[in-house]
Amino acid sequence: MIYAQQIITAFLGSLGFSILFNIRGRKIWYAASGGMLSWATYLLGGLWLGSEMTQYFIAAIIVTIYSEICARIEKTPATIFLTATIIPLVPGQALYYTMSYAVNGLLGEFAANASYTVGIAVAIAAGIMAASSLFRILSALRDHFGF
Repeated sequence: MIYAQQIITAFLGSLGFSILFNIRGRKIWYAASGGMLSWATYLLGGLWLGSEMTQYFIAAIIVTIYSEICARIEKTPATIFLTATIIPLVPGQALYYTMSYAVNGLLGEFAANASYTVGIAVAIAAGIMAASSLFRILSALRDHFGF
């Protein structure tokens, strides 16, 4: 039950950011559904994967592929979808506590939390970069060889 609530909340959060980013028409529903997909992938990864960073990495790959496909369907840049669909993966709580420790001068906690937060950010960025690069290579091969 708690997973269903989290997935619905991810959908609503991505929907809100889609409105904020001025996404219109059918694209808004693609973006919100992508947010739901990103968090569902993250949660499913927790059942099989041992590392939380790997969960973020795999979820970022899946949502980037989803965004690239939606971009081709809607003839829109993939970043339109990717910015809203990646929102549920952003480590807001970790960022908050990292900055709180820094402001309050708790350097030991700051260092530990900062390395964790940067690890999440790197995992997400690496997933986006890997999937986007792979998608572009496959598109170039398809265009070159005509399949």
